[in-house]
Amino acid sequence: MKKIAAINGSPRVNWNTGTLVRDAAEGAKSAGAEVQVFDLYRLEKYTGCISCFGCKLAPNTGKCICRDGLAPVLQTIREADGVILGSPNYLSNVSAGFRALYERLIFQSLTYKREPRSYNTHRIPVLFVMTSNAPKAIYDQMGYTDLLQSYQSTLETFVGDTRIYVADNTLQVKDYSRFDWTMFDIADKQARHETVFPQQREELFSLGAQMVNQPW
Repeated sequence: MKKIAAINGSPRVNWNTGTLVRDAAEGAKSAGAEVQVFDLYRLEKYTGCISCFGCKLAPNTGKCICRDGLAPVLQTIREADGVILGSPNYLSNVSAGFRALYERLIFQSLTYKREPRSYNTHRIPVLFVMTSNAPKAIYDQMGYTDLLQSYQSTLETFVGDTRIYVADNTLQVKDYSRFDWTMFDIADKQARHETVFPQQREELFSLGAQMVNQPW
């Protein structure tokens, strides 16, 4: 049985990112995989890389030695046959919690050698889901396209072939009337959440199943 790790990097477990990560996880389960889901903001306290370089020394080369809330997440990814990653776009980047995981996940594999570049020999498919309030039409202008390409390139170098999925122009809150947010077409946001978001959920379910049956 294949094992899939699914990581939600949003503090709102049941909102856009958390929902889509779980949909992909359910898709993987439907294909017969054993799936473990982690909500980063519900873990015990953890940090990003602390630059101890323990992962560069035997017998722990390629393995983060920091013992905190991320340790079981990293171990699960090491043993997995695929990983689903999800983060909202916060201030033109991933969430702080997700960035901490990303640092620890990538840096442990970096060799600082010309060859090989990576200690990781267990390459697995990666599905990286990003949600954002901004529409795709302004991604180039905002630098989001370059941002996603950078994450994809690094994940492919140190983890495995990476598929990017963007859920854009998302509904931020259930009740916009509580806030004086004048830049949004609230009716359009709500309509999109009711029509497009369910389609995105179905697509993520299918991608989760594909990760198990026909990985990219």
